[in-house]
Amino acid sequence: MNTGAKIKAYIESKGITQSFLSKRAGVQAASLNQSLNGSRRLPLDEYERICWALEVPADTFLEPHPPA
Repeated sequence: MNTGAKIKAYIESKGITQSFLSKRAGVQAASLNQSLNGSRRLPLDEYERICWALEVPADTFLEPHPPA
């Protein structure tokens, strides 16, 4: 599951709307929707603002990668 899908599942489980998250994080609603639905890559700065808006640690939705 990609990062956007994890955020989408999280906000749905908490009853948070994309509109609310968009306003709180300062991310355009259309861009947020595209990122959460996998049709747009989620930029790091937006990811950080989303985590801040949700009051979760920045690593909440990330998957660890094995060492190279």
